[in-house]
Amino acid sequence: MPRRIRTKSAVAGVTMVTAGSMVANIASYLLHLPASRWLGPSGYGEFASLLAAQLVLAVPALALQTVVAREVVRGKGAHAVRLLGYRCAVIVALVAALLVPAVSWALDTGTLATSSALITAPVLVLLATEQGLLQGAARFGPLSVVLAAAGVAKVVPAVVVLALGAGPGLALAASAVGTGLVALVTRLLADSGVLGEASTRIGVGAVLKASQVQLALIALSSMDLVVARIVLSADDAGLYALGAVATKAAFWLPQAVGVVLYPRMANPAQSVRAVRSALAILVALGAVLVAGVAVAAPLVPVLVGAAYQPVQSLLWLFALQGACLAVLQGALLSAIAGERTHLAVIAWIGLAVEMIAMLTVASTIGQFIGIAVAVAAGTALVVGVRAVRGARHDAVTA
Repeated sequence: MPRRIRTKSAVAGVTMVTAGSMVANIASYLLHLPASRWLGPSGYGEFASLLAAQLVLAVPALALQTVVAREVVRGKGAHAVRLLGYRCAVIVALVAALLVPAVSWALDTGTLATSSALITAPVLVLLATEQGLLQGAARFGPLSVVLAAAGVAKVVPAVVVLALGAGPGLALAASAVGTGLVALVTRLLADSGVLGEASTRIGVGAVLKASQVQLALIALSSMDLVVARIVLSADDAGLYALGAVATKAAFWLPQAVGVVLYPRMANPAQSVRAVRSALAILVALGAVLVAGVAVAAPLVPVLVGAAYQPVQSLLWLFALQGACLAVLQGALLSAIAGERTHLAVIAWIGLAVEMIAMLTVASTIGQFIGIAVAVAAGTALVVGVRAVRGARHDAVTA
């Protein structure tokens, strides 16, 4: 395919996936506005920490989508990858059930709220299977629709329940129901357009290898919220949780870049250019997002109330953390595509440093986010350099 056509195809894919992702993310951020106002700092801190725990447990869903997309490109059929998805969903459901008491105790949250948060994880695994089928078949239009629908269906029921005066538990349960409905509809949408070997069995081991990469990334983007819930006061943890919304925005908004360029990262002939392009675009987008958050920061007290004003001046740092994590995500996606998952060791080391520093040194919101930014930036730099070198090596030896 000529380079100009490939570029146009990539731009179209990024545009469509970005549109779907933006709808999903805007819906997610809009959830935080009423939740923070209606629940108050203490209740919102509980709500946000459970969402973070849910995201960590849903890591197999993120890994599964990349594995499914890769296997579809390599010729595997829908039946084979769906069987893999079902096995992963059962495993995640069992783990979620076992973790409810421990998570409830660690975060000091109610059993209903904790159960409602964690039960969403296996549903997300099923949804990720269908999204991987669409991604692997390069059906970015339908994929963008699914991304948008999943975001809206996860948020709208929760907002309705909160508006009726319910607490975090029922809101999270309503969110799980909405996600499940989208997974069922997407199953029908992804049925067409995927051909391949019908009888090939794909081992769960492939997902486990990708999961440990994704887990390191998600832990770096979420565990600071969990530790803040443990170390800081309830009000300060709520303030930190609101600041982390800016982190999530800068982290998730550019994800379409990786989604579209991922198949090219898996091709040794195109991997060097794809990895370099992805990292350069992510750095540029991150700079724009950080600047935008800094400009918009004065609106925070107006939107969510004066109680959150203490975190206003730190929002640009939260956005910078998210931008660095987005670059790290792009580099780690190339590791999965090229089966160089050992690069995740660097991210795990960064996470260990961050957790130790937060638990032993940090005692204020500013110190927490300062540590998070330093670790995210350093880890992204090291992994990014190694990713480019790895892609270059693959191109030479191919």
